[in-house]
Amino acid sequence: MDPTIKLILLLIFFSIACASTTEKKFEHCERVVKDWALSSLHQGINNDKHTLKDLLFFLHVPRTGGRSYYHCFLTKLYPSSQNCPLSYDKLRFDPSKTKCRLLATHDDYSMMEKLQKERTSVVTIVRNPVDRVLGSYEFSVEVAARSLVHPDLASATKMSKHVRAKTNGMSALDVWPWKYLVPWMRGDLFSRRDVRRQKGSSEAKSDSPYDMEDMLMPLKEFVDDPIVHDLVHNGATFQIAGLTNNSYLAEGHEIRHCVQKHKSLGQHVLHVAKKRLDAMLYVGLTAEQKESATMFANVVGAQVISQLRDAKFSMDTSADNQSDYISSWRLDSELESNIDQSNSTVLYEMTTVQDESKTKRENMTVAELIEVYEGCSSSMLKTQSRRRFASLKRISPANFSKEARRSISDEVLQQIRTLNYLDMELFEHAREIFAMRRVLMGNIDMKDGSEGKFDRLRVFELWKIPSLVVLFILLLVLFVFANARRRVSKVKV
Repeated sequence: MDPTIKLILLLIFFSIACASTTEKKFEHCERVVKDWALSSLHQGINNDKHTLKDLLFFLHVPRTGGRSYYHCFLTKLYPSSQNCPLSYDKLRFDPSKTKCRLLATHDDYSMMEKLQKERTSVVTIVRNPVDRVLGSYEFSVEVAARSLVHPDLASATKMSKHVRAKTNGMSALDVWPWKYLVPWMRGDLFSRRDVRRQKGSSEAKSDSPYDMEDMLMPLKEFVDDPIVHDLVHNGATFQIAGLTNNSYLAEGHEIRHCVQKHKSLGQHVLHVAKKRLDAMLYVGLTAEQKESATMFANVVGAQVISQLRDAKFSMDTSADNQSDYISSWRLDSELESNIDQSNSTVLYEMTTVQDESKTKRENMTVAELIEVYEGCSSSMLKTQSRRRFASLKRISPANFSKEARRSISDEVLQQIRTLNYLDMELFEHAREIFAMRRVLMGNIDMKDGSEGKFDRLRVFELWKIPSLVVLFILLLVLFVFANARRRVSKVKV
């Protein structure tokens, strides 16, 4: 046989074999994803989603503004005795703790495998995926840049381990996803600084902080990197579905990789994530910060206050004040690597949180809670702004801001939207949920300080069902009556 013909036949056979293997891999992935989705949906939906259960699980999607909710709402509502210990670090999470009623964590929904579902209410906040990706990039750079105070990467890494061991607290290196993103970004910043020193140049060649290749990783490079594909893109969908690389589910990694490889399978995961959002006690929106916070205070805060009153808990004991301020400071250090912060800054943080914790009152109203939140969150924003400015000075002239974001090319922004196709759809669903619940609140004045308004909302929703039934019956009667008149008219004719 002619060698050319042999080669052609061999290539055809090889192509058929590859196609068959690819098809089999897809079929395997399809089966695994569908089985998981079906099992997840069969676990049931919370039929009484409007009532706060014994345990509140705050599923904190990174870069959605959730830290202000934790500090300025939840630590003001829950006594420290009811806070699950160090719950931002799953390796030390203990769900069996007596009186554990608040779990706030970056862990994904698979955490529910460790909890009693019928006793747990879930809340979360969702953000526009483009803003969340930009926030992840900016935060990774900001925290990593603090290490540039050290002469080299080795000494920075060594000092970071030393400080964490000495304080026995948490840093960004303990918390998902920053424990992956920050060291990666830190190594990149040191590499670029070394190159600049070798060249004897320190000037940036671009005016946009998102494209200063000599100073830091360009945004486009960040968006394209495999680690970002695994941790950031569609991160909200995977987190709410319980399928991050931090998942407790044995099959979680395989399902995530199947979806990342076969885009069409993502709809099954998205469907589960949407159903879980539907069943949550509260879904907030980062962009609707003020209204989301007001709704949280009325929907969640009012019920927590009611529970605490019923249980006769005092929210203003000196022991709780002291413990809460230490807990809050630790959470600050978790997300704001403190290895190069001055003592005065740390003292300021601790004093501020300690003073704010004194605002807890057994008879706190929703209006007072909202006032406390507004003052606390404003203080946090100012502190974070100072930290960011101090951190980014080390890679000056790079400086992230809303104005600077306008320099990002449409091409990169569109690429982010395309890569986050699941999160884009989930975000729209979250907006629909938020709009619907805002309408259901109706004409209720959410700032009147009353704790009974949420109960009135529930009554309103309960009355909707019989009202719709009555409306349907009336329409049916009118339809039958109209048909009867037509028949009578025909007979007369």
